[in-house]
Amino acid sequence: MKLLTDLLTAIFETAFLNCGYDKTLGKVVVSGRPDLCQFQCNGAFTGAKLYRKSPLSIAGEVTALIKPDGMIGKIEVMAPGFINITVEDEFLLNYAEQIFHDKYKGIPQAEAPETIVLDYGNPNVAKPLHVGHLRSAIIGEALKRIIISTGRKAIGDVHLGDWGLPMGLVLAELEERYADRIPPITADLLNELYPLASKRSRSDEAFLEKARTITAELQKGSIKYMDTWRKMVSVSVRDIRKTFDRLHVSFDYWYGESDSSKYVPQLLEILSEKNLLVPSEGAQVVDVSCESDKAPVPPAIVIKSNGSEGYVTTDIATILQRQQDFKPDRIWYVVDFRQNLHFTQVFRTTQKAELVPASTELTHLCFGTVNGKDGKPFKTRDGGIMQLSELLDTVVNCSYEKLRNTDDIDMNFKKETAEKIGIAAIKFGDLINHYSKDCVFDIDKFMASEGKTGVYLLYTVARINSILKRIDSFDLTAPHSYGIYSQSERELFLKLALSGNAFINAYNEKSPNIICENVYQIAVAFSKFYHENHIMSESDGQKKASWLALCVYTKDMLQKHLDTLAIDTVELM
Repeated sequence: MKLLTDLLTAIFETAFLNCGYDKTLGKVVVSGRPDLCQFQCNGAFTGAKLYRKSPLSIAGEVTALIKPDGMIGKIEVMAPGFINITVEDEFLLNYAEQIFHDKYKGIPQAEAPETIVLDYGNPNVAKPLHVGHLRSAIIGEALKRIIISTGRKAIGDVHLGDWGLPMGLVLAELEERYADRIPPITADLLNELYPLASKRSRSDEAFLEKARTITAELQKGSIKYMDTWRKMVSVSVRDIRKTFDRLHVSFDYWYGESDSSKYVPQLLEILSEKNLLVPSEGAQVVDVSCESDKAPVPPAIVIKSNGSEGYVTTDIATILQRQQDFKPDRIWYVVDFRQNLHFTQVFRTTQKAELVPASTELTHLCFGTVNGKDGKPFKTRDGGIMQLSELLDTVVNCSYEKLRNTDDIDMNFKKETAEKIGIAAIKFGDLINHYSKDCVFDIDKFMASEGKTGVYLLYTVARINSILKRIDSFDLTAPHSYGIYSQSERELFLKLALSGNAFINAYNEKSPNIICENVYQIAVAFSKFYHENHIMSESDGQKKASWLALCVYTKDMLQKHLDTLAIDTVELM
């Protein structure tokens, strides 16, 4: 399906062209003044500068050529040259019905094949997921689903941290504690070891050097360490999956830094052939500075002085791997803002070495931190970094307490419902903000039943479910609206009709918050419609059928948005 704005644009482009003007002046946009009209065409202002005519004159010429065609119901020219447009009610409700039956829900599909790799999640082996992993996971998952909704191919890669110094630290701690009698590797053991080893490395230079040596040996395939490392990876991935599953976050590939290591020799060969590698204090680096840099950008360290690979190396090798495996048109990295310099080095090295075509888009979507109400990074009560599973449990328990005394939900489903509500509260509370902003974790705000919250959206879906359950004779698979009987209906129909625009904008801007804002606006419009019309007691058969059809259309579109955000709905609340 074509967007409603595109259909209107086609009409106005023809009119501008027939008047002797540039057809691009006919672009139609959603009105910024819904109290005046539904759509606007402001091309007369640009035309006035190009053709030395008044915008009012141009607008008058153009609108004189547009005749009623069943789509446009009203056109007004307003000084000093605005063209205000309102579509026919019948066209609007028919368009909404088409969206309901359209497999893509009115979202235009990409005209040419396109592949986008998303690098998100980024957990580390031997370290529990903490609150900082929340944003990368849920923003990346939402972006992946937005890409798919537009007909493009999305490939999600978790990119495990399984090959750097943290591995050496844990292996060194295991070796010093247990020598060659290493106990069974468990998640609890790893969660205990890494913090201790990391803290020790900051004060014990000999231990740190041992960890670095073990890291280098591991990366060279040392049999002594590979078996234990594999067990560490297996145990960690199992534990990580459990938490990501709760968030409905999934990946097409669970590749780690270790998977890209086999591409490092090829990378070094390419860098050497292009004379990009430069020796520096025993290491091998690539100069990535540019004259336009406003601050110094240090060289990318490809091989450290002890012979080990750094994060820059494995990330560049990963791009080489992705190019060979997937030939992506774009690679998006959903990683926090602290890695800005790192990705500048990675991207510049990649481009200098021509590892991908010049047309390949490499983008770092840097997000802010998860903060408490005080604006400081979110911590546990004792000041430590909160594990992600603990954060989820806190909100889900709060949700369960609110449901404990609710009689509408069977006791057997209360915990399941509480989990869905709690996860929805966290995810929507984060995603409603632009990813570049810090997220303030406020459990009371997230769990509010009014306002821009996941709870409010689930309640809206549950309310529609309650309405439709009380109707026995209505065919939910083939709803049909016979007319628009009130302004609140008209506003809701328009919100539904413009949802395709929201999805396209969210893709173009790489911004899930656009989906969040649109689904909230649909819910608000439905609430207004619901309170102004007595659906269940309406005696006019056609009017009641039309209102029920609108309920079905709304629920369908709400679920499309929420599914794109990887948020489950509930039957009752």
